[in-house]
Amino acid sequence: MKLPNGEIVISEMSPGDLKNLVQTGESTHLEFKRTIPTAKKIAREIAAFANTSGGTILIGVDDNGTIPGIREYFEEEFLLFQAAYDHCVPEVPIKIELVHFGPVDVMVVRVPESKNKPIYNKNKKKRRVYVRRKDASMLASDELTEILKQQYSSKGVTFEYGKNEQMLFRYLNEYGEITVKSFANLINQTSYRASKILVNLVSAGILSLFTKNDIDYYTFSNRTKS
Repeated sequence: MKLPNGEIVISEMSPGDLKNLVQTGESTHLEFKRTIPTAKKIAREIAAFANTSGGTILIGVDDNGTIPGIREYFEEEFLLFQAAYDHCVPEVPIKIELVHFGPVDVMVVRVPESKNKPIYNKNKKKRRVYVRRKDASMLASDELTEILKQQYSSKGVTFEYGKNEQMLFRYLNEYGEITVKSFANLINQTSYRASKILVNLVSAGILSLFTKNDIDYYTFSNRTKS
């Protein structure tokens, strides 16, 4: 693995700015890490931000918001670049800044939203896709992974408006949301077939996908979810 050079810079963020940022708490766009356990684990966070809408990882900040900082950043630097350039496929061009916080430093890792989704994490058995949901990085469903592929593909998305779609739209007009399993039962088709129809409709902008209690639901894209 060839690591990029000259990526770490001194941040323009002041200690006060850092404290204010930490006080906002972890979120869809912000993650705290006391240290980096392994490149493989931090790669999940990097990929999740890249697959969602980008974000920032603060290294040297505890989950409870205290800032013990780090005293040496060389090992963390290596693990971060290894994660972004070796464990993420394709590579994620992260940027790392240092904030001096008294006698210690905090690393500010900027993760851009990828223009080439999905970003995969290398795995011995299967490449995995992670996304950001609230303050956690979660494994994406097969359907969401396929939606990311289609939305960021140069190929157009086509679908037919047939009997299955008519049944789906009538159901959504009455109940508002549906799962793959429920749709498969509704049209008496396999889950694979039901999933393919729903994914194509999301990619075409007609439906949208949201997650509730770790289950993917589909609704009309112009409908507000609670």
